[in-house]
Amino acid sequence: MSLPESDLTKTQAILHHVDVFATGPLTGNGLTVFLNAESWPPAMMQRLTQEMKQFESIFLSEITPHGATARIFTVEEELPFAGHPLLGAAAVLHRSLAPSAERRSWVLRPPHGEISVSSIRRGDHFHCEMNQGVPAFGVAPAPSALAPILARLSLREADLLSGLPARVVSTGLPYLIIPVGAEALARAAVVGSDLEGLLQAEGAKFLLVLDVAGREMRTWDNLGKVEDVATGSAAGPAAAYLLRHGFSDPGTPIHLAQGRFAGRPSRLRVEESAAGHLLVSGEVWPVSHGTLDLNPMSSSETHTV
Repeated sequence: MSLPESDLTKTQAILHHVDVFATGPLTGNGLTVFLNAESWPPAMMQRLTQEMKQFESIFLSEITPHGATARIFTVEEELPFAGHPLLGAAAVLHRSLAPSAERRSWVLRPPHGEISVSSIRRGDHFHCEMNQGVPAFGVAPAPSALAPILARLSLREADLLSGLPARVVSTGLPYLIIPVGAEALARAAVVGSDLEGLLQAEGAKFLLVLDVAGREMRTWDNLGKVEDVATGSAAGPAAAYLLRHGFSDPGTPIHLAQGRFAGRPSRLRVEESAAGHLLVSGEVWPVSHGTLDLNPMSSSETHTV
């Protein structure tokens, strides 16, 4: 007997904990998805994200059978775009709105713009894919600008792979990609407190250290407090970089590894479509779900960030 299509109760603040780019529960990148977040103050969304102590949380409002408006927060700030929160949100919408359907398509609306995401039910978990569009390439930083950035990574110019430039690439969030070998990837660590300003001067928001041959990547918050274990917004730029420099063939799936150094190995898959769009996908596994006891609207009146 198939389950009926569901409708979310608009009066309840519902939350789901899922793991994205995972191989099973308690692997990959954890995420909290909050539903029915209409008119929630940004300060409360920030506080809830800090309470969850995950790299990011996503808040959905204006939910319909076809998608939702989305706001994404790290423990430090709101982002216009991110990868694993949108994939996780699609899986939660599929589970909540269409539990009997095998496949669904969604349009999610973060501040960056509309993002198409598809979800496929695979027993007790989901495979989700997002279209990150055509990548945008920035210029390579001058050596004088790159040197202090490398120093903040505990790396040197000699750690860069010969013949490959550091390059800003974006599919919604600009990353400065640092191409290295496996030994430098293992040694990289963020030090200092001025990395964000250095990256901003080069048109980047975050940095991505990429082991080109091993197809493994690392990225952190700009103070180096937290290493991300699976970064969907960086997977597209990493794949674009590999394609641009001839390390992968168009139309061939690119499998990226991340999270090993943080103790949460994750798997990310990227494929370039015939139109040149980058399709980023991975598995989403449910962990828990429930309702929020506090009222985000009334609580925000007495608590500030």
